[in-house]
Amino acid sequence: SSGINAEYGEPEKIYHFTALACTLNEPEEGVAPTDSRRRPDQRLMENQNYLDANAMKVKLEEAQRARRRAREAQIVIEGTPAKYQPKWFKKQTCDITGDDIWRFTEEYWECKKNMTWDRCPVIYEDEAYVQDDGLDET
Repeated sequence: SSGINAEYGEPEKIYHFTALACTLNEPEEGVAPTDSRRRPDQRLMENQNYLDANAMKVKLEEAQRARRRAREAQIVIEGTPAKYQPKWFKKQTCDITGDDIWRFTEEYWECKKNMTWDRCPVIYEDEAYVQDDGLDET
């Protein structure tokens, strides 16, 4: 396999991951800006920069908590529950079990095709990472 994890050789021995598992986090052009493969803490970890990876993880998690608190505060201000709405899934009832399920809407593929990511929030704000996300700009 070529790519960011190729240099680590025998991933089964190093990370106890299969070669396939190591390639699942490989960067891919054209994915949503919220795609977990764009997480700066993941890239730092893969590059064995563990202290910075942990600091970045803490930063990302705190930013996520702050966004949640802002949504909750907005509910208090407006007096109406504004539930979080997933971008690519819709809540439905399973015809067989009657349970709530989340069904993929397929809208992601249209957004990826047209590179229209305006519905995605900014969640990875680290400029150094954005400039060096492992993707070739050519």
